[in-house]
Order: sequence, then C-alpha cells, then structure tokens
Amino acid sequence: MEPAWKHPAVPRLAPKSRCDTSNSKASPAQPSERTRSTKYAPQYLRSLVHTYLDAATPTPAHTHAHFHSQYLTPTHAVPPSPWHAPPFRGNTVDPPKILSSPPAPLSFLSTPIPPSPRHHPVNSPKMDTTAIRGLLAASLDPDADTRRRAEIQLKQIEEHPGFMDVLLEVLQNEQDNSVRLSSTWTAPLEPRCPPILPCSPVIYIKNRVNRGWEKSDHNPNDTQIAEDEKARFRDRLLPIMAASQGLVRQQLIPVLQRILHFDFPEKWPNFMDYTMQLLNTNDAASVLAGLQCLLAICRAYRFKSSDGDNRVHFDKIIEASFPRLLAICNELIAQESDEAGEMLHLALKAYKHATWLELSAFLRAQQTNFGWCTVFLQTVSKAIPASAMADDSYEREKHHWWKAKKWAYFNLNRLFIRHGNPQSVTNTKDEDAVRFAKEFSATIAPEILKHYLAEIEKWVAKTAWLSRPCLSYTLVFLDESVRPKEMWNHLKPHLQNLVMHFVFPVLCLSEEDIEKFEDEPDEYLHRKLNFYEEASAPDVAATNFLVGLTKNRRKQTFEILKFVNAVVNEYEQAPEDKKNHIAKEGALRMIGTLAPVILGKKSPIADQVEYFLVRYVFPEFTSQQGYLRARACDTIEKFEQLNFQDQNNLLTIYRHILDCMADVALPVRVTAALALQPLIRHDIIRTSMQQSIPTIMQQLLKLANEADIDALANVMEDFVEVFATELTPFAVALSEQLRDTYLRIVREVLDKNKDNGEDEFGDYLDEKSITALGVLQTIGTLILTLESTPDVLLHIEAVLMPVIQVTLENKLYDLYNEVFEIIDSCTFAAKGISPTMWQAFELIHATFKAGAELYLEDMLPALDNFVQYGAGQLVQKPEYIEALFSMISDMFNDNKVGGVDRICACKLAEAMMLNLRGNIDNYVLRFIEFAMTILTAQDVKVKAYKIHLMELVINSIHYNPVLTLHILETKGWTNRFFSLWFGSMSNFTRVHDKKLCIVAIAALLSLKADQVPQSIAVGWPRLLQGVTELFKTLPAAMKNREEALRDDYHLDAGTYDYGEEDEWAEDEANWNVEDEPEEEETNEGRDESTAYLEFLNEEAQKFSRGVDDIESEDDLGEDSVLLESPLDKVDPYQLFSATLMKMEEEQPQFYQSLASHLTAEDQAALQGVMQKATENAQAAQLALAQQQGAAPVNGGAS
Repeated sequence: MEPAWKHPAVPRLAPKSRCDTSNSKASPAQPSERTRSTKYAPQYLRSLVHTYLDAATPTPAHTHAHFHSQYLTPTHAVPPSPWHAPPFRGNTVDPPKILSSPPAPLSFLSTPIPPSPRHHPVNSPKMDTTAIRGLLAASLDPDADTRRRAEIQLKQIEEHPGFMDVLLEVLQNEQDNSVRLSSTWTAPLEPRCPPILPCSPVIYIKNRVNRGWEKSDHNPNDTQIAEDEKARFRDRLLPIMAASQGLVRQQLIPVLQRILHFDFPEKWPNFMDYTMQLLNTNDAASVLAGLQCLLAICRAYRFKSSDGDNRVHFDKIIEASFPRLLAICNELIAQESDEAGEMLHLALKAYKHATWLELSAFLRAQQTNFGWCTVFLQTVSKAIPASAMADDSYEREKHHWWKAKKWAYFNLNRLFIRHGNPQSVTNTKDEDAVRFAKEFSATIAPEILKHYLAEIEKWVAKTAWLSRPCLSYTLVFLDESVRPKEMWNHLKPHLQNLVMHFVFPVLCLSEEDIEKFEDEPDEYLHRKLNFYEEASAPDVAATNFLVGLTKNRRKQTFEILKFVNAVVNEYEQAPEDKKNHIAKEGALRMIGTLAPVILGKKSPIADQVEYFLVRYVFPEFTSQQGYLRARACDTIEKFEQLNFQDQNNLLTIYRHILDCMADVALPVRVTAALALQPLIRHDIIRTSMQQSIPTIMQQLLKLANEADIDALANVMEDFVEVFATELTPFAVALSEQLRDTYLRIVREVLDKNKDNGEDEFGDYLDEKSITALGVLQTIGTLILTLESTPDVLLHIEAVLMPVIQVTLENKLYDLYNEVFEIIDSCTFAAKGISPTMWQAFELIHATFKAGAELYLEDMLPALDNFVQYGAGQLVQKPEYIEALFSMISDMFNDNKVGGVDRICACKLAEAMMLNLRGNIDNYVLRFIEFAMTILTAQDVKVKAYKIHLMELVINSIHYNPVLTLHILETKGWTNRFFSLWFGSMSNFTRVHDKKLCIVAIAALLSLKADQVPQSIAVGWPRLLQGVTELFKTLPAAMKNREEALRDDYHLDAGTYDYGEEDEWAEDEANWNVEDEPEEEETNEGRDESTAYLEFLNEEAQKFSRGVDDIESEDDLGEDSVLLESPLDKVDPYQLFSATLMKMEEEQPQFYQSLASHLTAEDQAALQGVMQKATENAQAAQLALAQQQGAAPVNGGAS
C-alpha cells in the first residue's frame, strides 16, 4: 500500500469565519472555567507559586518512524520520506503555451496531519501547570495591583527549568484566546470580557526564546534554556503551530525563525520532514502551517551565497519541497477564499526568499521555471475576489490576495532583472546562467510584458484596480525593458500610449494628495520630499522610468517634451474655469524630472529652457492653487544648473521665491526655501540676499519648527557658510533658535519613547534623527565661522550645552557623531578649553563608561583637542588625566573590542604623551604593556593596528627614553621591540610616522653611552642607518601629504555638475538617431543595476575574507592630514642635525663609533640632512625677519 503522505490534495477552502474552529483537532479535557474577577486573583496570589520537581511519567516511545532526509545520508538507501514528493509532472507547459489554459485540479489521496515524532521522553522537572495558568490569567486582570503581582511572580520563575514546557502545555490546552495570546491593550467590549495585555503564554515564550535560546552580547547575563528543554520545545512547537489560530501562530513564527537560525539542521534534522508532512495533508490549517514553516526556512537561507556548504544544503531543500509547493500554488490560484489567498501569499513569498541571492539549478530547469512563471502570471492576471476589495485602499493592500499579487510581480521582476536579462550575466563564467538568461529574455520576458500591458489596459480603462506595489513593480519592469534591444522592440510600439495614459496619470497628484496638501501639509511634505522612505511609491517608479527612458533612448526625450508642451499649451489656452490644474502640475513635474537630461552636454534643447520657464512656470508662482505654486518653486530648483541669459529673469525668480517663503501654505514655503538654496551660486542673487539674510534665516528657522524636513537644515547650513560675515552679529540668537529647534525634536523623540516603549522607539528615532542631524550640522558650521570671534564663541558654548547634555544623557546614539563634532568645533575654534567645555568632557567620559566604547572614534577629535589645548588645565586636574587613561585602558582590557577600535585608543595615548610630557610618567608603563603584550603574544596581521601598537612604544621613547628603556629591559622586551621596529621601518609611510620615528631616534641618540642597555648596545649603530632610511623617503611622503591636503580643500570645478552629463556627451548625434545601433548595447551592457550588483558581490567577498585582507595594502594613507599634532611644528632636519652636533661635541668617541658603521651612501645622506637643516634654518630666519619688517639677517639664504 502506498504511504498515505505521498499523494495528498490541497484542500479546497470554502470561505469561513476566522473564528471557525471546525477543522481543529479535538483538544484534551479542559480545566474548569475560571472567573477572572478582581476577587479571584488576589486570593490565588496569597500563596507563592510552588514548582514541583516530580518526575513525569516517561512518554512511551513513539511508533512513528523518523524520516532521515536524503541529503543527510547520501551514501545509503533510505526509507521513503515526505521530502520525496512525487515528481511534479502537471501544470507545466511548453514556452509558446504559457497561460494557454488553467491548470487541471490535482487529485490526491488525503491523509490526516501526522503526530510529531518525539525523541526526548519528558522526564524532567515539572512545574505546576495549574498554578502557572492561574498566574497568566491573573496577569490579565483589570486590577493593576493584581496584574503587577502576577507579572512579578512570572518574571521570577520564567528562567526555572520546565517553564517553557508549562507554557506550551497551556498553549495546547487553553481555549481562552485572552490567555492564549494578547499583544495590545484593548478596552473590554463587555463587562465580562477581560482587557487584553501583552502577558500571554506565547508572548512569554517569544521573550524567553529571544533571550535564552542562545547567549548574545545584548543579554549576556540571561540564563540559557537547557538543551533537554530545547529539544522538547522543538518537538512540540510545530504541532502546536499547526493547531493554533491567527495571532497565536503569527507570534510563534519569529520564535520558529530564531530557533532555525541557531539549530537547523544540526540540532533539528527532522524539521523538514515534519514540514513536508504538514504540506502533504488534506487539512487546510496544517498546509498553512507547513507553508509558514517552509517560508521560515527560506528566510533563514536567503542570504546564503552559492560558494558555501549552506547553499548546497538549501538547494537540496528546494529540490525536495518546491515541486509540492508548485502543486499547491496551482490549486490555490483557482480558488477565491481568503484562506487560499493567505496560503498563496506565503507560497510566493517563500519563492521570493529562496531566490533572493541565487537561483538554484533546480529552479533554472526549463520546465520548472515555466511552471513557476505560469503561476506568477496567472496570479498577476487573476481577478481579485470581492472580499479583498475593502473601501480603504491602504486596507485593501494589506489583504492576502493583494500581497500574493505583489509577490508575483516581484518574483517576475527579480527573475528578469537579476537572472533573466543577458546584460546581468555578462561577467559570469556560469554557462548555465547565461543559457537561462538568453532563454528567459527570449521566451518569458515578452510574456511578462504582455501580461503587464494587459493589466495596465484594465487600469487605464478603470475596469480593474491595482495596488501601489503592483503599479510600482510594473513601472520597474518597464524601466528594465528599455535597455535590452529585444525587450525594447516589444515595448516601443506601446510607448506613446504608456507615457500619456499610464506614466503621466501616475505622476499627477491624486485626490488624496490634494487633501493632504490642504489638511495634512506635514504628511504631504513627508511623502513628497522623503520619497526614498516610500518603498512602494508608484510616482517615484514613474520618475525613474522617465529618467531611464530618456537616458538610454534619447530620441524619446523629444516625444515626452512634445507631450508636456501639449499639456501646458492646452492649460494656457483654456478658460479659467476649464483649466486642468492637476494636469499642469503633472506636466511640470515631468519636465522637472528630465532636467538633468535636458541640460546635459550637447543637448540641442538646453537653450530653450529659459523661455519655457518664463512662459509656463513664472505664472504659477501666483496661481490660486497652492500645489501649483509649490510645483513652480520645485521646477526652478530642478533646473538649478541652468545658466540664465537674462539676469532680470533671475531677479524675478528671486522675488517670487521670497514671496512664496511667506505663503499661507506650508508646502509652498518649504519648496520655496529649498529652491532658494541652489540660486546662491548666481552672483546677482547672492548679492541681493546679503541685506536680507538675517530675515531669511529667521524664516528658515520658523519653517524648521513647523516641518521636520532635513533638507531645510541643509539650506541653513549652506547659508551660514556662505553668509558668515553677515550672520556673525546674529550668531548667538541664531544658535539659540537652532538649540530650541533641536531640543523640541529630541523631546518629541523621548516622549514617543515613553508612550510606546522600546519596540517602536527605534523607528521613530530613525524618522526624526535625520532632521535633528541636519540641525546639529548647521550648528557645527556656524561654530567654525566664528573662529575669529572668541567672545561670541564663548556665549555659544553655553547656549549649546543643553544640546550636548540631552543627547548624551539620553543615549541618542544616532546623534552622537554630530554632538561630538560640535564639541570638537568649539574647542578647535577657540584653541582653548572653557569651563563649559570641561563639563562636556565630563559628559563624554560618563557616556563612554556607560557603554559607548565603540564610539571612541567619533569622540577622538574632541578628546584630542582637550589634551592639546587643555594640557595646562589637565596637569592641574589629575582626575581628568585618569579619566582619559581609563578610556584607553578599557579599550585594551575589553575582549570584545577589535584592533580597529584599539587604534583610536593608541591615538589618544599618543596625544597624551606628546602634549603632557613629564606629567604622566606613571601611565607610560601601562601604555607600553598594552602594546607589547599584544605584539609579543599575537601575530598582528592588520598593518595599521600593528603600526599604531609600535608607535605607542615609540612615543614612549620620545616622551622619556631612559624610562622607556628601563621598562623594556625589566620586562625582557628590549631586543624584541627594536628588532620589530627596525624590521618594519619601511611600513612607516606617513609623514607623521616618519617624524615620530626620527624624534624618537634623536631622543635615543641623546643618551649617554652608559645609559644604553647592554642587551642592545651592539645594535646601536642601526639607529643611524634607520634614520637615514627615514630621511630618504621623507620628501616623497611630504609630497603625498600635500596632495592629500589639496584633494581635501580643492574640488574640481565640475564637482557639483550632474553626474549624467559626461554619460550624455558621447555623441551629439545620439539625440537625433531613430534607434541606437546594436553595438551600443554591447558596449554599454553593464548598466547601473548590473554594476551595483557586481560591486555588492565584490564587497561581500572582500568582507568574507576578513579585515586582514582589506588592510593588506602597503600604503596606510594620510588619514590624519586635518588633525593637528605637536609634531607638525617640528622640523625633523633641524632637530636631528642639532642632535648629531651635540653628540659629536659631547661624546665624540661614541659618535665616531656609530658613524664608522655607515656606508658611504648613508654618510652622504646624513650630510644632505645637515645641509637641508641649514637651509631650513635660514629660510625660517628670513621669514621671521620679513614678518617683523626688518632687514634679512646675513643677507638671507645663500
């Protein structure tokens, strides 16, 4: 007899209530119903929960055979497994017959859901299930004290062995949904209906698994779940999921996902066996649970690349499970129920995750791929059931049938863009991938376009509705079809109609947009200006399509402009009461989108833009429609690179923009402000603005408080920089307003955190932090413009202290970097440390100690300023020096801190030794120990880390050579260090490295002969040889440093030009040809999306090789060219020349013995150093004399 699991049918799902449990399995006898009045729980809670350690009766060995998956035992025959579903032979079609007919229903034997195999007898400590159930019930009590006491007791016992077993028991047996699951506070509908709180078994399970399944850095002290309890939990989880309803199952899915991440396949080898059994039953709830299990495993593997064992493992999972999944999909498409929609949604999403990074060979097989694409296309074309057509469009999009459509579109797009476009596989050596791309583009891609066009036709005719994701994915596919020649030939005949009747309406404002403009201007601005947050915004996809179309098929630019001209001319000629304002707004948006193309190099139409603006845009500055006034401002901003022939037109624009900044409509004021920013490149406007800039800044600050738009902060930052002189008298008032704006935003963030708890806080902070960042950056720019006004700067430091305080004390990590930059700017501009800034120092130290060790890199510039400009005060405050040292010490003592982060600690220690010479002797020993402990115990492969560790010791030598040599001798490290140092001399490539080595060697050569340890006396002549090598390479390093400085300060003239200009300038004739030649396809085959994918792959490979490989380049780079150091003022030539002359004078014999080991080449090099020192001294003397207005000494340099 055939196994019952081999040929099941997908159940045909009749519509039913979500509360219908007729398909549920019979449950064991339930405990008597408990009353949840406020009287019951306190009475129950008078006694503590007792946990019983009675040994449970061992469960009889289960008779169900365990299915060993084929890929786990490949060398031996194995018994049949539910993995081995019958080969899929139905519902596949030859290429020409895609969608030729609906799939025939599959006929299978039905089988009930099998029991879960148990390999772990429940012979473990047990807790009192009734008692725990009572506590859970009490935690839902309306009385707050009752709830609190129950929650405290549950918290006390949740880490006790057996707690997870009891929770599963309650989940399995409890029929009261308020106890089974609750995740939100809802007021009771009736007196007898208890309020719902997040304290159900499933929530406790979720939290316990998150914190106790595997140890993590976030919760290092949490007690971990015992392995035997984990095993029992794994065995029971899937059957409980299959028997659970709605929200309970949804809450269990993240639990399943986490366990799979850590335990599959090694500790859960039978997971896929049971998943396949669920998929092979005739029970709807079980099939749904099986789909969720399969989706979970696909999600777990979605980022696994093809070059690892994990992907091979996953490919076998796909091969075993996806034929059954395809059969299920074919059954579901013909059904109408909501349950069928949910199951199809999950199935298509599973495919999405399974093919996210790679398309397995099994799925690339022609018949398999045709089968899946048929399912996707049938889903795209399916008429959605009435039950999925809610009145509210956003609610409609949440329905499972629309989600199924969304993933069908997505999967088709992904297949074409990543795997089916020959241009996307140009650099691969995988012949199978190339074959697949060619076949896909020739057979399936045209079918996709055909079906998409059919759906567009229905949408245009208003006989069908499309969700925003469906519209977006349609436009994405059209965009990707522009470049390949074969697809372009299919698309081109439809282009004019597509632009006029599809793309243009999508770009136009909807009724909802207009309502938001008038009633919710904040929301309107957020949607229109922060469009990158709108992942499924069809108008953004339409914009991208137009840009891609005109970039790759430039002749189409003329066709689009003809259409735009027709719209604006019709508007101009229509009577006032007949004007189509929405069409005019859409036309201006369309031409603004094409601004970079129209103004590109060799553009034959660039000189006509000014006339277009004057005729069609200027009138809309005074339109009665607010959205047209806003669009006029936006259009001017889009054409910011236009060089106006008539300067009066610029002045007209300036006046209109100022008027719009005072408009009654908030979106108009904001878009006017954004349009004003690029206009300051024009001299005539910049001059006009000088008198009005204080007023303009006031308007901008007021706007920033009305609308949290980060772009406004960028405008203010630019204006502060450009109009620094004009704004200086208002600097303090401006800083106060910026502070108040920032504090308001932060208060909103903190209030939101208080109201919603940590779960929602992160998202809200992300949304608000962009605006806050912009305000902080404007403050930083303002500070840097006030370097020459120390009195004003002192006032501003006091004004800004609340900004620093509120950010650091409330741990707003996203804003740390900018706050540390403000402290850096204040201390750097003042070249001194005020009492206010010492308060900031204390806050930085407290922040570091409170868990912000990994932010030391952001703190470092400010800390360097405290050491450099506050050295005198640090000497008077040893507790501050101790605070600095403790930060360095923590970085070296924390095992979780990596080498790259410890480099920052090395830099801070260096700043202390360079600036506090003679005052930190007691810390030098520790600095040397930090470095040498690592250098002697590890093979440090990251070059930058190794160099900075050595420089800790080199700095110590410069700080005090006698003390350092004594420490090295005492520890037995002297020979080891000097061998390492001089063996690595060529790795000290930067100017700073070389100067540090030179001054350290000079310090060693200043020692008396009897101060040199005997252990290294024989190698002392190498000091001169090493310093000679340093001086030989110093000029080249100084040249590199100058170039690095020049790159930082001097930008190319075209830096701010559109990036597309050069790409459009290849051939002027391309504007006029009917079709680009086919050779262009080949030459430009690697488009942006392909190049970007290749870049990501390269970066992923680089990352997988580890940091060592990334840091393996010979040149460390001038990474500190903008950081000041006391060594910057040192002339190494004069210093070393003085050292040699002193040594020759005071220790002639010692000097001669060292010099005798030099080669003639080295002796000549040292003579060159002495000569260069003389020249530098004379040049410095001459410069000083000229500065003082005196005659040159000794006639100047000879």
